Amino acid sequence: MNVTTVRPVALVGLAFCALMMVVALSLEHIAGLAPCPLCIFQRVAVLATAAVLAVAAVHNPGGRLGAAVYGVLGLVTVSGGAFIAGRHVWLQTLPADKVPSCGPGLDYMLDILPLQDVVGMVLSGSGECAEIDFMLLGLSLPAWTLIGFAILALVPLRLLWLAWAKDRQVH
Repeated sequence: MNVTTVRPVALVGLAFCALMMVVALSLEHIAGLAPCPLCIFQRVAVLATAAVLAVAAVHNPGGRLGAAVYGVLGLVTVSGGAFIAGRHVWLQTLPADKVPSCGPGLDYMLDILPLQDVVGMVLSGSGECAEIDFMLLGLSLPAWTLIGFAILALVPLRLLWLAWAKDRQVH
């Protein structure tokens, strides 16, 4: 692996993160769809992944260790986002009588509760997270976000592949 290998891969992932955020913010500010707490957590996961990939692109490590570290960190953030999106899709598929009741807003919870409690409450879901406000090609927005995270996972997996394959290349 040479010094130019990590940067292009990280930049592709960073561009995909930017695309995901442009879509999310357009749906919020142009289409008027208000994000629920799980949607906001998915955005945080996209931004965390973008941060890892931005640092990887700037750092542009030339060795196996750097590519592996950024690959693992990227995979952790992408996996977290995929978990949240999967949970969101699951909540949306629950029968109406199994949907959790609506809780307080995220801003309110962040003001009065410790962060750990807020995360637990948001991940347990609420009625507003189970609502499907928009469908595209038969899939809800969280389902599309889950697909986005699956595609985005290819970037850290590629970084891990680069780290693993470095010494295995035939010269």
